[in-house]
Amino acid sequence: MATGKASIAALGRLRRVVVKIGSSVLANEEGLASDELARLAGEIGRLKDNGLDVTIVTSGAIAAGRTVLGGGRPRTIPERQAAAGVGQIRLMAEYDRAFSAQGITVAQILLDAEDLASRHRYLNAEHAIFALHRGGVLPIVNENDSVAVDELKFGDNDNLSALVASLVGADLLILLSDVPGLFEADPRVEPSAALIPVLSKIDAKVFARAGDDAGALGTGGMRSKLQAAKKAASAGIATIIADGRTPGTLARVLDLNHDEGTLVLPSADPVARRKHWIAFSVKPRGSVQCDAGATTAVRQRGRSLLPSGVTTVEGRFRSGDCISLLDASGKEFARGLAAYGAEEASRIAGKRSQQVGEILGYELGAELVHRNDLVLLDTDAPVRETEH
Repeated sequence: MATGKASIAALGRLRRVVVKIGSSVLANEEGLASDELARLAGEIGRLKDNGLDVTIVTSGAIAAGRTVLGGGRPRTIPERQAAAGVGQIRLMAEYDRAFSAQGITVAQILLDAEDLASRHRYLNAEHAIFALHRGGVLPIVNENDSVAVDELKFGDNDNLSALVASLVGADLLILLSDVPGLFEADPRVEPSAALIPVLSKIDAKVFARAGDDAGALGTGGMRSKLQAAKKAASAGIATIIADGRTPGTLARVLDLNHDEGTLVLPSADPVARRKHWIAFSVKPRGSVQCDAGATTAVRQRGRSLLPSGVTTVEGRFRSGDCISLLDASGKEFARGLAAYGAEEASRIAGKRSQQVGEILGYELGAELVHRNDLVLLDTDAPVRETEH
């Protein structure tokens, strides 16, 4: 197995880095840990001094707000929204204070899943972040928890950080939390378990090593970090999972003389950014089940999905919406943008392409999902539910 540093050296010159800072690093039971945030600001400031464009994805708003509101961890959506609303302003005030001491101006960017699901808003977010970098400003991204409900949430900020890394075309995603990386076994059960320095691929066996537990202050455990790293890898982005509570972690991550955390290597065959957006940023509005011939044509021969290969249509989707492609067993194997809405798709399912115009009275194309609007999914990776 290659060492982490030998592998990160192969990535070449780094220009853009996304640093995700977890609640377990920024907060404790009493609220925000100002000293920890100030320390990290100094470390991130040095990354910027070395010429890197850094974007932060932060957690901590709910953890900061709940101590002000009193009580335990908020459970309901309104309670989380209230805690986020109170905590977000305090969190950004701490960031502003910490980075001002470094001579760095920060900007707040709040996103929800709908912002990245809309291609127009996705590109607007991209342009805003690039404009901030050109002005020497440090973008700090967080989920807009004060208004987001479950159907508009990313799930956790690990997932959000992977999407932001793809959005900005990052070379490296650094996930800072309260764990040093991925171990061969749970170190709480087996203290002698070895840290895994490099992962070339995240598959079902790797996911099996990860527990599902999140810390008391956050929503994402090791499994969510591996899911984020897998999404980043598919976009050609490397990921390092490391302990953000240890001073000097960020410097050691980029120091070729030290191994730090677990490095997840990028895919050797990354998907294009637009297809990455289809796969991970857009929530499917429905699904179509494909027969064996269509599944093989799409998966193995890179073909478009034709109406003739569709057996059933589910959901309420319109032309241009994202849909899931399911095999005969009901397992999702691809996602794509539908050329026809659900009603039209149901009418032409199982029909030859030459019959589409005759059945509908018009034709938008021979394909139900064109291959340029379609991306295959790695079936080892857990995916989000389809919205029906």
